[in-house]
Amino acid sequence: MDLTLALTALAVVLVFAVVRPHKWPEAVVAVPAAAILIAAGAVSLPEAAAEVGRLLPVVGFLAAVLVLARVSDDEGVFKAAGALMAKSAANSQNRFLATVFAIAAATTAILSLDATVVLLTPVVLATARVLTVPPRPHAYATAHLANSASLLLPVSNLTNLLAFAAAGVSFLHFTALMAVPWLAAIAVEFLLLRWLFRRELAITPQPQTREAIDVPVFAVVVLGLTLAGFVVTSTVGLSPAWAALAGVTVLAAHGLVRRRSTVSRLVGAADVPFLIFVLCLGVVVDAVMVNGLDGALRGLLPAGDTLAALLAVAAIAAALSNLVNNLPAVLLLLPLVSASGPAVVLAVLIGVNIGPNLTYVGSLANLLWRGVVRRDIAAGPWEFTRIGLCTVPVTLVASVIGLWLALRLFGV
Repeated sequence: MDLTLALTALAVVLVFAVVRPHKWPEAVVAVPAAAILIAAGAVSLPEAAAEVGRLLPVVGFLAAVLVLARVSDDEGVFKAAGALMAKSAANSQNRFLATVFAIAAATTAILSLDATVVLLTPVVLATARVLTVPPRPHAYATAHLANSASLLLPVSNLTNLLAFAAAGVSFLHFTALMAVPWLAAIAVEFLLLRWLFRRELAITPQPQTREAIDVPVFAVVVLGLTLAGFVVTSTVGLSPAWAALAGVTVLAAHGLVRRRSTVSRLVGAADVPFLIFVLCLGVVVDAVMVNGLDGALRGLLPAGDTLAALLAVAAIAAALSNLVNNLPAVLLLLPLVSASGPAVVLAVLIGVNIGPNLTYVGSLANLLWRGVVRRDIAAGPWEFTRIGLCTVPVTLVASVIGLWLALRLFGV
């Protein structure tokens, strides 16, 4: 009975998060769902409090990264990126696509996938309009890289933050292990999207007036120092959240003094309702797990960390992401694999980060992207899945093989 109630609550929360009627925050349903499960005894109050306590540091770090992305936009980082993309497109859409890939991969890795979807994608679409070229290849590049290019750093995705905590490795070790899978994913995505959109990419961009790119040097330097701070804080045993907070403080103060940012924009960037949704979703997922689903999932997962086992784990994680969304999928799987070691945890991460490119349900970032591009391209569910079917299986296999090689190069 408790399992049925917990599964029903999870389904209702996820459907509401996907549909978001009247654009209401996801927390509108997640908060009462968690409260009902606690009141019904499906999960005890101490268990719920423990789950919230486990997620709080991760959620706080996410808030800092979201604000960091917003103040970077206020400082002109994405405007400069658009100018660089336009300049690179001289007589060749392939060069334009390559620049979009490079900037989207860097944005996703450093500022998180939400920055790629919400801040970079509109810039890419505007640049395509200026160049009078079809926007679909470049828009799909940002969609796919928002998921698959988020493998590199612990800060690149909320799923990464959760996996980083479960893997028990340092910031540098995590990055070293995921660098090869990250590069493999980007290379495969580039080759496949270039082939899929070869007709549209054959159209020559209109020549543009050469203008100097106004690089926001101060913001770029602060972002570089913040990235270095992630490494340093992790090395000395501190949470990388302190580096994120320092970067946010410096850039926000600079933006406020120069009136490029406002307090209301910074508070809004933290997206507090979404953070509350994540905490409540954790409680709902915990209720599902403690009432028996953990045993069923455990039976599906292979033992060991051979290449075949890692491929199977990643495939299961990818499939689960497209059934219940990647955030609940990682919350469901990490408790089951954390004792198996970092290799299996990172295989789960590859699955939940690359798998969502298959369907809109796969990640909340996909749904955000659909809303951003709606005015420029018709990106229906079938087209999104058709393109995902061409890229996800190959990208998933290439990235897992990359992880398997990295484990032998850098150790577990």
